[in-house]
Amino acid sequence: MHQPYYKDPFTGIYRLPWVRLHGTKDYLDMVEILEGFPEIRQTFNLVPSLLQQLNDYIENNATDIYLELTLKKASELTDTDKIFILENFFLANWDNMIRPFPRYYELLVKRGFSFVKGELTRAIKYFSEHDFLDLQVLFNLSWIDPMFRKNDMFLSGLVRKGKDYTEEEKKLLIDKQFEILRRTIPKYKELYAKGQIELSASPFYHPILPLLWDTDSSKIAMPNIRLPKKRFSQPADALKQIRDAIEYFEKIFGYRPAGMWPSEGSVSEDVLRAVSAEGIKWVATDEEVLARSMGKGLRDSSGNITEPSILYKSYSFADVSIIFRDHKLSDLIGFVYSGWNPKNAADDLINRLLHIRSSLPDNKPYLVSVILDGENAWEHYKNDGHDFFKYLYERLSGEKRLKTVTVSEYLKTYDSGEKLGKLHAGSWINANYSIWIGHEEDNLAWDYLTDTRDDLAIFEKLNPDKSIDEAWKALYVAEGSDWNWWYGDEHTTETQEEFDELFRLNLMKVYREIGKEIPPNLFVPVLREDRSILPEITIRGFISPKIDGIVTSYYEWYQGAYLAVGKSGGSMHKAESLISFIYYGFNQDTLFLRVDPKTSFNDFPPETVFSINIIRPFPFRINVIPKDNFINAELFEKKDEIWEKIKDMTEVAMQDVLEIAIPFKDINAKEKDELNLYIAVLKGEEEIERCPWRGYISITVPTPDFEAIMWY
Repeated sequence: MHQPYYKDPFTGIYRLPWVRLHGTKDYLDMVEILEGFPEIRQTFNLVPSLLQQLNDYIENNATDIYLELTLKKASELTDTDKIFILENFFLANWDNMIRPFPRYYELLVKRGFSFVKGELTRAIKYFSEHDFLDLQVLFNLSWIDPMFRKNDMFLSGLVRKGKDYTEEEKKLLIDKQFEILRRTIPKYKELYAKGQIELSASPFYHPILPLLWDTDSSKIAMPNIRLPKKRFSQPADALKQIRDAIEYFEKIFGYRPAGMWPSEGSVSEDVLRAVSAEGIKWVATDEEVLARSMGKGLRDSSGNITEPSILYKSYSFADVSIIFRDHKLSDLIGFVYSGWNPKNAADDLINRLLHIRSSLPDNKPYLVSVILDGENAWEHYKNDGHDFFKYLYERLSGEKRLKTVTVSEYLKTYDSGEKLGKLHAGSWINANYSIWIGHEEDNLAWDYLTDTRDDLAIFEKLNPDKSIDEAWKALYVAEGSDWNWWYGDEHTTETQEEFDELFRLNLMKVYREIGKEIPPNLFVPVLREDRSILPEITIRGFISPKIDGIVTSYYEWYQGAYLAVGKSGGSMHKAESLISFIYYGFNQDTLFLRVDPKTSFNDFPPETVFSINIIRPFPFRINVIPKDNFINAELFEKKDEIWEKIKDMTEVAMQDVLEIAIPFKDINAKEKDELNLYIAVLKGEEEIERCPWRGYISITVPTPDFEAIMWY
């Protein structure tokens, strides 16, 4: 059971709702189902970052963007709210979570199965106030487990009603959500006390421990991998993530866990020695890690196990027992059986287990380990998997040739494990770490992490008496595996931008906590397609505007480009921006920028500074300071991490708009160089707006024949 840490480190609001929504659909029912089958034993792995967020909702009234827009009265939704709701409130399995609610499916059809984000501005006009109210209710109702909807009079009434919900019903629905969340951890405690389940933990923020220990360990499985520019090797961080996890688990449950699922089943010899030193008795990973450790394949070309007695038992390394999951059985449950008749699926799994049993000698008990994500598979099953579980648990309860056990029960009762001479460094995916390192985006993220950690360590050394716990917490969050899960080409999701932004926001938080300037690159998305913000209209020819702070003529900027600030931001862009448009263009020698305010510059806070930040090809900054009807503009260059003033800029004016001319030679920009820049609005030292919020404006310095090429 795992979710990454979704809290925005600056606002304290959760950016994604999955802890709350999986909390009402998956965490409680998965353990409550077992109460009807007392013979079934299971091991649940609970990641501390998930537990911490659950407790935050329960104890601290934490909220998320989706919850805030659910609770907002439909009559008070802004156009921005409505666009967000139409884009995000259909994030559920369409067949199994939306179709069962005819009204919900009707609204999906009305929105469209596919859409271009720009079209939502037009689409919201066709949705009534009650359409949005029904959508607010049905999105949250669909994420409540069918078992709870059936057994609760109020929830079953909402299902029967189907549409035309009220604001009061919506509020009561959210109250029910929190009631379910509050029951979750106590239920796990209760079934543990009965001896029916075992609870294990993962490193606190779910990092890939071997990569924290040393990114070079990825070369064991992938000798030709392209590594980040800088080696990350911080065993202390790996130990911190392990220790904090054990301590938090003990705080919640009252005892230290015997077992640990290392994030994504990622193991290495160094990591096993580390968890052993912290008192962990067992870990689990994938069968392919065992195959690589033993230097022999475990399956034939048809996927059949060749020597069952090798896989279906426990091993040990550094006094830690290791179990290796049956990859095929686990994936059948995770990815295949959801499309089957549930009884046939349960029968197939039982028959496969009996086949494995018949292939093993009768001299001792053997262990088949089936391990998979605890929350993500079930929305692909009809009825959230309950029918499959019912048939499976009934068969297992009555099958004398098979016995379910917790991991510790098996290890203590039967076999703590045969010693392995060596342990391969890899994860439960392809027995390597390729998901998290090696791709251009992965490596860039590691370089950002390395630079931030180095800066934090230097600051700590120079300021030993200053408390910087929040800075370290943000760094440890950024070490989590989930950010890099979405970087690279392997995976995609509708909310990739949120993951990218959360990763960078946590690194930004480090600099904010230590009072250092946030490096400009952290405002640039790691996701390749999001780095350069495309303008509404691109540059079509040379311009030579009069720098007077007035739009003298429509045509003076006509051949340039412009960016609508409200359309270029990320999901956290301010609803009320101070700036409405940025215009830009050039002639052969000069870059021209124009900033249009939303209302009037007179409405801006006192001591406002407009900062034009050039990231590449070289770091320059122009601070424009309006004061008593006089405009002062200064050009700075960054040298040895210090901003050094170069000159005063003379071609600048601010009246109705802000206009400035920047000679290319002043910023060392040559023909064909790519310029990356953004404009920040500062109040004193505090940045109150950045345009664009995510990424930068990209401009290629023109050649003399630019206009001729454009005309051609």
